[in-house]
Amino acid sequence: MDFVHDIESRKKALEKLLQCVIAREDEVIKALYADFKKPGFESVATETSYIISDLKATISNLYRLTKPKKVRPSLINFPSLDYIYSEPYGHVLIIAPWNYPFQLALCPLIAAVSAGNRVTLKPSELAPATSAILATIISESFDPYHVTVEEGGVEKSNELLAKRWDYIFFTGSVGVGRIVARAAAEQLTPVTLELGGKSPCIVDKSADLPLAARRIVWGKFMNAGQTCIAPDYILVHHSVKKQLMGYLKEEITRAYGTDVKASPDFARIINLRHWERLLSYIRPEHVVFGGSHDKEQLFIAPTLLDEPDLKSEVMQNEIFGPLLPLISYQGEADLRRIIGSYEKPLSLYVFTASAGFSDFVIRNFSFGGGCINDTVIHIANKRLPFGGVGHSGMGAYHGQSSFDTFSHKKSITKKATWLDIKLRYAPYKDKLKKIRRLLRWL
Repeated sequence: MDFVHDIESRKKALEKLLQCVIAREDEVIKALYADFKKPGFESVATETSYIISDLKATISNLYRLTKPKKVRPSLINFPSLDYIYSEPYGHVLIIAPWNYPFQLALCPLIAAVSAGNRVTLKPSELAPATSAILATIISESFDPYHVTVEEGGVEKSNELLAKRWDYIFFTGSVGVGRIVARAAAEQLTPVTLELGGKSPCIVDKSADLPLAARRIVWGKFMNAGQTCIAPDYILVHHSVKKQLMGYLKEEITRAYGTDVKASPDFARIINLRHWERLLSYIRPEHVVFGGSHDKEQLFIAPTLLDEPDLKSEVMQNEIFGPLLPLISYQGEADLRRIIGSYEKPLSLYVFTASAGFSDFVIRNFSFGGGCINDTVIHIANKRLPFGGVGHSGMGAYHGQSSFDTFSHKKSITKKATWLDIKLRYAPYKDKLKKIRRLLRWL
């Protein structure tokens, strides 16, 4: 059947994908471990279960999502009925990242398929085992005319970007995002860019410090810090910095033990290039906890850095690893100065007992999304759109926003024929006052 126009065929394709993901979940978990020793718990919590949940929600809501939306008509068009129709863009390209290589490949793919698009998926070559299992799952779930996987490295990405697409969806770094945007602009192709940046975590003097430390450690060091929405650095009020530092140390030890390298719950860095990049950020004089590393295992322990210079590499670049700088602040002016010195971040977190302080942060800083008194969890609610702003990205997805991202909204006015008001037609003699009065009244 016609995949683009027949809703039932889309639903059946998504149901087949759901069955295949469930059947091969253990293989996906093994692939993620092979790529960077991702713990099974994290693989289930942040990758496979997320996709299974997303598929179930999309399947159950597909007819509601695709149904034309009736909107209130304009009196100037009386009598009429107005609708918004969702139609697929056509053939879309999805370029997935390596840090959550299963979830961030299939989540946009599910949305694109639900909206009726044909899809070409380019998984990350830096996670080859996951790329391979994705290719298998896609080949078992879809007709190759509708969805295909293109594996390969940078050359393959460049080859794909040189082609004309009806939509491009990219998740990755700001630098590569610029390349994708330039390629899309050449063809006037609409694009969603899910990027990153330096996401601050503010700890106010009124915060519950033990709880803040526990939730920061979880959000930061999950996936060995290789999470686009992980706290990039902490801005802590000077009066509670020492206390917070102590609680952070306790929570890291509680989570991963005294020998983190032996912990089954701590992932590894994706490859040697990223390991060396992260190691170059560590200055011994700033290390107050952690800092150990192993090149052979691509391991870097959770590391706390005390007051690195704001102009240092670790504070000028998105960290994307298990390094956590702590910077003290005195007041709101310091927050404005420090956060304002960076591009708009993908996420921002604030720990405080003061509603006034959290309201100040939300109103005064631009960022993609975030949490009050927690980290990362805003991504779990499919009713919240997820996306960046400025250099941290453009466009959003998840839930309804996912379907909308991959759909062109076609506006239709259905005009009745039983009444035809002559005022709009030429000749316009003696009609100027009437039309001015009418339009101003409307």
